[in-house]
Amino acid sequence: MAKRFGFTLAEVLITLGIIGVVAAMTMPTLINQTNGAQYKAAYKKALSAIAQGITLSVALDDLSFADTETAASDQDADDSITGVLKRRMNVVKTATENEYTVTGDNIGTFGDGNITLYFNDSSVFSFPSDTTACTESEPCYGAIDVNGQKGPNKEVTCTESDGECQEGTVTVTDVYPVKFYDQTILPATAAARAVLYGK
Repeated sequence: MAKRFGFTLAEVLITLGIIGVVAAMTMPTLINQTNGAQYKAAYKKALSAIAQGITLSVALDDLSFADTETAASDQDADDSITGVLKRRMNVVKTATENEYTVTGDNIGTFGDGNITLYFNDSSVFSFPSDTTACTESEPCYGAIDVNGQKGPNKEVTCTESDGECQEGTVTVTDVYPVKFYDQTILPATAAARAVLYGK
């Protein structure tokens, strides 16, 4: 009769315990990296969509961000930023409630009476309701939230040195400050630039 070799119940339980501890230590990091990659991709997509919308407006209506003479709060005016974007993009909802407060480099704070445009991909673009005539010398500021009202609704941040993010300090989240003018929309903070242009 041949001897049979196998694992004892204790050995199996110890092995499963070790696997569980390793999984518990690595899963949060993996989840954060996955969310970070999703936020980065959605941010790039939102910037591209808004840039395409304003380019289409220039081509068809001869209106860029610089040509908007009516305050953004006049949502139906042909020459307001809200009117231009609603005409050329898939805006499913417009809100004027105090939904977003954005802080950061050169942005100040806005929230009272801001305009928030909700797009069909669940991203939102929010900016002050008095925004008009955005030029390169006097750009306008706003924020893109890549996943709408779903959390965490925190601005991307980093530790800065000489106006640039120090390596490895960017905390990727879902709200990105932007500045926009003429036919251009760009990141408005060092952290937002690091996410867009980083590896």
